[in-house]
Amino acid sequence: MIKPYLGKMKGAPANRPPPSLRDALWSWLGAFLGIAGVGWISAQSIEAHALLMVGSFGATSVLLYAAPESPLAQPRNVLLGNMLSALCGMLTWQLLGDNWMAAAVAVSTAILIMQLTHSLHPPGGATALIAVIGSDELHQIGWSYAFFPVGTGCLLMLLIAVVINNLARHRRYPVHWF
Repeated sequence: MIKPYLGKMKGAPANRPPPSLRDALWSWLGAFLGIAGVGWISAQSIEAHALLMVGSFGATSVLLYAAPESPLAQPRNVLLGNMLSALCGMLTWQLLGDNWMAAAVAVSTAILIMQLTHSLHPPGGATALIAVIGSDELHQIGWSYAFFPVGTGCLLMLLIAVVINNLARHRRYPVHWF
């Protein structure tokens, strides 16, 4: 009984093709433009300019620009998953404050909500966590955190993903919208 259980942990041999420089360069360009766009808009914003740059956008960039075919990188997942997670995190922070228990509740509940709404996006867990452990500036924005910066930043990165990923002849994005 223990041996089969432990046997599952060894995994299978990786059978991956060599990395493609062409794909890596397209991914680099998309990630650069996506994060630069979010950063530029942040710098232009008069109110709380640094807040548009959400840490989970780094992970969203990996999915959008390096794994655009992934179900977790599709527009519904990126936008809805991140925004629902932001709302979940903000509600948790308002109810439980900024502590380890609130962090655990926010992340686990965000995962539950994303699974139930078919909008699973791994960076959404970080988006919920940021809402709980974020700065006083972030907590002052309250519920709008889900729309600006999270929704706005996601929309900008999605727009760039659609343009950049479809410029490459061998890529197609999105695979599906909903």
